[in-house]
Amino acid sequence: MTERPILLVIDDEPRSQEALRRVLDDEFEVLAASSAAEAELLLESEMVHAILCDQRMPGGNGVDFLKTVRDRWPDPVRMIISGFTDSEDIIAGVNEAGIYQYITKPWDPDHLQAVVKGAVQLFQLQRDHQSVSLEIRAAAAPLEQLVAGKRRLLQSRYGFEAIIHDPSSPMAEAIHQARRIAGYDISVLITGESGTGKELMARALHYNSHRAGKPFVVENCGALPDQLLESELFGCKKGAFTGAYEDRIGLFEQANGGTVFLDEIGETSPAFQVKLLRVLQEGEIRPLGARLTRKVDVRIIAATNRTLEEEVAAKRFRRDLYYRLAAFRLHLPPLRDRPMDVPLLAGLLLGETSKAFAKPVRGFTPAALAALAAHDWPGNVRELQNEIQRMVALGDGPLLDADLLPDGLKPRPAAVSSRAEGGLKEQVERLEEAIIAAALARHGWNISRVADELGLSRVGLRAKLQRYGLERAEANAAPLA
Repeated sequence: MTERPILLVIDDEPRSQEALRRVLDDEFEVLAASSAAEAELLLESEMVHAILCDQRMPGGNGVDFLKTVRDRWPDPVRMIISGFTDSEDIIAGVNEAGIYQYITKPWDPDHLQAVVKGAVQLFQLQRDHQSVSLEIRAAAAPLEQLVAGKRRLLQSRYGFEAIIHDPSSPMAEAIHQARRIAGYDISVLITGESGTGKELMARALHYNSHRAGKPFVVENCGALPDQLLESELFGCKKGAFTGAYEDRIGLFEQANGGTVFLDEIGETSPAFQVKLLRVLQEGEIRPLGARLTRKVDVRIIAATNRTLEEEVAAKRFRRDLYYRLAAFRLHLPPLRDRPMDVPLLAGLLLGETSKAFAKPVRGFTPAALAALAAHDWPGNVRELQNEIQRMVALGDGPLLDADLLPDGLKPRPAAVSSRAEGGLKEQVERLEEAIIAAALARHGWNISRVADELGLSRVGLRAKLQRYGLERAEANAAPLA
């Protein structure tokens, strides 16, 4: 291993943390947490090789916490340390938690180092043989099959197939362009209004590239001042600034080999832009307070809701950085320019909200769906999601009606009449198409469930799919079924 292994120490006593750090810091990158909650946050963002957990924890114990870790993060090798005399109770839970070693207090420094080294070696062997969990028989399957299966799962969850759209939507062209450049190692600048799905598109680009097996990390550049943003991205040394109580690995190092998504890049200061330009030009970072630079290999995808050309002209954004970031530009259209996507998105969001709220809502009434499709949605998908959550919370029956909408979204008879195009037959067909499309999205394109909900036979439903040109959408969405 060319880099120092990362060890997560969980102990609510600062002196114990410091003692462990002094013994282990020479050979390991030691991250410290004072509680289970802090440890979970670190495990979400860090690639941890081994965990050393104190048995005595506020609100619980180490063995129970490591059982939770085993289920959510099976990779790190887990160890428990305790000074209890009734250690039999701890040993009884070792197998359930998948604990590699039980260490008693007071511990011997040389013995502790040897145990942790053994844990890291075990971690590496598990990674090499794909034995990442006690619950997954990874060694029984070929490595290629495991990698391909994991990649298919990630692509179905985060790939282009997860971006819900109608085949006639302008979003289809944006996805087509993104597919063409996903495999090339170039920077991408995604533009579009807030709520148009820029992070979703960035994930799709990552999981359809050769970097798909490496980390994808996200940072909102507009949410932090310069110093904290630099610390988050580049890392810092202990004492580099007030509040830097320990060395920290930045997101660029965490994502080494993978992708860094920089949201709201237009909000950064000129001083920070200079440092980011160095990363793009030289492929290296310098943690705050460090003397030496470190090489990193990452693909950068940036996003903004600003017009960066205007920011460059106004000298608020560096021209050289803009051209580095915008090797390929990808614009996502607002929801008002893609009304044909509203029924599909509404159906998907309704299914998610219904499950989250534990309320069995089946769909929308025709009036509600027509009102949703007629709105301009200045807040884009986020606004649509908020309104659907509000409707589900207020609704009582299996269908959500237009009377659950706020006054600004409720249909007005005169307005609906003035916007209607075609005769009654054409209007009814458009509404039927929208209802079918929403049901398809809600049920993940499961034809049997959609037919059952709408009271149609499978043959009758397929005929309507063909009639309304939805069979091509069905084929594109097949991996989600």
